[in-house]
Amino acid sequence: MRVVIQRVKEASVAVDGEICGKIGSGLLVLAGFEEADTAADLDWMAGKIVRSRIFSDADGVMNCSVQEVGGGILAVSQFTLYASLKKGNRPSWSRAARGDISQPLFERFVAKLELELGRPVATGIFGADMQVSLLNDGPVTLTVDSRNPD
Repeated sequence: MRVVIQRVKEASVAVDGEICGKIGSGLLVLAGFEEADTAADLDWMAGKIVRSRIFSDADGVMNCSVQEVGGGILAVSQFTLYASLKKGNRPSWSRAARGDISQPLFERFVAKLELELGRPVATGIFGADMQVSLLNDGPVTLTVDSRNPD
């Protein structure tokens, strides 16, 4: 499992011009899955996202989690995180899990985020042509891979 985490002042996702998910201050999480991903990957990633100390404390030091600051999470499934440009210029998606595998993984991941966070998580619509808007805060952008947790 791979994610891109962006600390945001606000973020939203729209489908066909209609906003289907929106948060104020918090985290935009773009999530990609491969067929080898397991419940352990989902658990580890959800915990890592909710507990990562990437929000400023009273002294301006990144020392608070999204949970501690009362921020929201907007999760968007993004198979393109597993794109490969190793051969040629057209991306290969061969490592990305097919929709019938990645959709249940995404749904379970969102449920785990909600459990860790203690409140609902906003999402896009799986498989739809989504337009994501955000105001990056910092900017702070992190990439995390459950197979390479360094």
